[in-house]
Amino acid sequence: MARAAAVTSPTPRPAPDRSEAVLSRLQLLVTRKLDGLLQGDYAGLLPGPGSEAGESREYRPGDDVRRMDWPVTARTTTPHVRRTVADRELETWLALDLSASLDFGTGKWLKREVVVAAAAAITHLTVRGGNRIGAVIGTGGGASAPARRWRAGPPPVGPGVLTRLPARSGRKEAQGLLRAVAGTAIQPGRGDLGALVDMLNRPPRRRGVAVVVSDFLAPTEQWARPMRKLRVRHDVLAIEVVDPRELELPDVGVLPVVDPESGELHEVQTADPRLRQRYAEAAAAQRAAISAALRGAGAAHLRLRTDRDWLLDMVRFVAAQRHARTRGTTR
Repeated sequence: MARAAAVTSPTPRPAPDRSEAVLSRLQLLVTRKLDGLLQGDYAGLLPGPGSEAGESREYRPGDDVRRMDWPVTARTTTPHVRRTVADRELETWLALDLSASLDFGTGKWLKREVVVAAAAAITHLTVRGGNRIGAVIGTGGGASAPARRWRAGPPPVGPGVLTRLPARSGRKEAQGLLRAVAGTAIQPGRGDLGALVDMLNRPPRRRGVAVVVSDFLAPTEQWARPMRKLRVRHDVLAIEVVDPRELELPDVGVLPVVDPESGELHEVQTADPRLRQRYAEAAAAQRAAISAALRGAGAAHLRLRTDRDWLLDMVRFVAAQRHARTRGTTR
C-alpha cells in the first residue's frame, strides 16, 4: 500500500527555546507517569532475565528451552533451566526512524512527536544506575555519518544522513541525546530502515537492549533480516508508530494526498465506499505483514497510535512484559 499524507504546507521548525520547553514538559510527564509503576531490578527495558548465570530450577511449561541447564538435568534426570540475574550496567541503543513518512499526523500528535516521546520514555526507563544509552538516527537513505559527540549540539542533517550518537551514561548525557533527537530535521526522500537497523549490528556491540522506533512502512524484505540478526545478540523491542488515517480513509470527498518520500501527488475520491473498503483491507494486510515479520524476528512489538495516550499504552505493555517474564518464577 502506498504511503499517503494529506497535502499541507511545510511545518516550520520550532524555535530552540520552544523545543527545550516542550522537551522539558515531556520529560516531566514521563517521570510522573512511570515513577513508582515500573521500578525494581531489571535486565533491560522489557525487563528480561539478564545474562549473568544464577541458580537452577525445575523446568516449567513456557520456559525458554535455550536456557536449559543440561548438566543439572543430567544429574537429576529432571529438566532444569538456568535462571539468570540482571547485569548492573545495561547498554541500550535506539534506532530512530525520522524519515519523511514520519512527518505526518491527524490525531493528537505527529508521528515524529511520538517517536521523540517514545525515545524519552525509554531513556527514562534505562538511564539509571550507570547504564549507557546511545542512538542511531535515520533521516533518509545513503551513507552514514561518522560518530560524533552529540552533547555538543544537534547532529548534522540532510538527505541520506544516518547519524550515530555514542552511548554514554548519566542523566545529563541522556538529556543531551534527547535534545539532539528532537532537533533532528526530517528531510525529503526515501529512507532505508534496513541500513538504519544494521547500524546496530556493525560494529558488534555488547549484549543489551535494542529499540527500533519506526512506522515500518518500508518493504519488510528491506528490514526483516537486519532485525533477525539484531535479535541474535540483543533483546529487541520494535515500536511501531501508526496514524489512524493509515488504517482507514474518512468520507470527505476528493482528498489530495502526497507520498512524502517520493513527492507523488494523487487525488482520491473518498466518497466511494468500495475504495475505502479496499484501502482498509490493504492497510490491514500491510500491518499484519509487519507484525508477522517482527514476530519472525523474535522482537517484542509495541504499537503506538497518534490518536491514543501513547504513554499509557507503553506502561501497559512494559507491565505486561514484566508479568509474562516473571510469571511462575517469583513469589
